[in-house]
Amino acid sequence: MANSGLQLLGFALALLGWIATLVATIMPQWQMSSYAGDNIITAQAIYKGLWMSCVWQSTGQISCKVFDSVLALDTATQATRALMIVSLVLGALAMCIAIMGMKCTRCGGDDKTKKARIAMSGGIVFLVSGLCCLVACSWIGNQIVQSFYSVLVPVNSKYEFGAAIFIGWAGAALSLLGGGLLSCSCPSKEGYSGRSYPQGKPISKPPSSREYV
Repeated sequence: MANSGLQLLGFALALLGWIATLVATIMPQWQMSSYAGDNIITAQAIYKGLWMSCVWQSTGQISCKVFDSVLALDTATQATRALMIVSLVLGALAMCIAIMGMKCTRCGGDDKTKKARIAMSGGIVFLVSGLCCLVACSWIGNQIVQSFYSVLVPVNSKYEFGAAIFIGWAGAALSLLGGGLLSCSCPSKEGYSGRSYPQGKPISKPPSSREYV
């Protein structure tokens, strides 16, 4: 079985990944206005997130507006919202499962094989959480790239990658790495044997006829 240090490292990395996923979900800087082209306006910057859009003035003033309707959003934003929420929920569930299965905790009983299986289950849930975050960030990133190179989109309406996407990618990588380390807590082959048979005394051979002579 994996040692407790490897489990702690995996849990710490997965926890950092979940925090990064939470920060990326809240941040409005998923898309930022592009300054490419001839019409460059640096007096203000426009940011679009999953929940609101913000305008940053050169004077330092920031004004944000929360999206009023969910159905009015584009498909990429709606899908990214759903995947990021699923990632956060799965990450929280994985933390509860992993804590019960780690060797440094007293939860889950004293059976080492059972605790190792619980920790491995938490690692698998962390892997699914990281995949959801990775797909969400990659999906909206692909939409930004397609819109940026589309000739049908005006130059002043194009956007580039915001900081939240990079934070989301980093969170997904940490969740995948931490979940992979926790998944190494799979029990050894001896743990799968249902019963352990005690070694009996060696069977003595019957006395031969020569001993009676």
